[in-house]
Amino acid sequence: MRWGRETELTISAVQALDPLLKDGEPRTYRSGFIPQPVVRFTGQRDATGHLKDGFLTSFVNISRVQPIQSMDEYGAILDGWLTALSQTGFHARHLSIYGTLTPWCRRQVEGITLRFRHLDLTLGDIVLLWNTAHPHRLAVDLGTGLERLAWARTRESWPSLIYGRFARVASPPTLDAIRTATLLLGHGLTPVARGAGGITRRVIGAIDRDAARLGVGSLVRHMCTYWSLVGALRAPWSEIARVIEEEMRS
Repeated sequence: MRWGRETELTISAVQALDPLLKDGEPRTYRSGFIPQPVVRFTGQRDATGHLKDGFLTSFVNISRVQPIQSMDEYGAILDGWLTALSQTGFHARHLSIYGTLTPWCRRQVEGITLRFRHLDLTLGDIVLLWNTAHPHRLAVDLGTGLERLAWARTRESWPSLIYGRFARVASPPTLDAIRTATLLLGHGLTPVARGAGGITRRVIGAIDRDAARLGVGSLVRHMCTYWSLVGALRAPWSEIARVIEEEMRS
């Protein structure tokens, strides 16, 4: 959860390629299939400032990042992903790929981003990356959100899909904040004035005090069960709920 290089919280999956793409070293931090919980504040919002359906502050990112030697490997990875989607229940005729072949450039890295969607819902993207000074250093970053995949597959109500029986207990911003605070606190990021813990304090500050007057224990326990499917949490649900409630009273 602590990275400190270009992000405040996590190292994203694509940053596992930094040694190869940015530092000129023949290695990566990780390679292959990487499911990880992430916290991002860049989700699309409506005119009232609330997150639109399909977006969350915290979600499970499913990525495949790896160096490649040729464009044939790039095509094989995309083909393998389309096969996986088909086996999950997404019919191939409803899947499409769109984007531009015009490269973008960010300092020492260039790339091409193509997005894939099911019917009218974008699921994720596949990015071809290379080092600007050494274009033979190629890599692929394919990613999507687990929750968005489930939404596309079921077309269930977004709040019900994410929060289950808690969907009508409080407003979406409060539910989203408790969900995110559970993930942060579960990884040891306690509320403080600055740094990563300052983000935890900011997230808890978005919880509606009136809606949480009877406590947050039940929802925290529910969220702990979900996050634990991706990786073990360092704090039990009872401690997470206690910290949230104390921070709300302070």
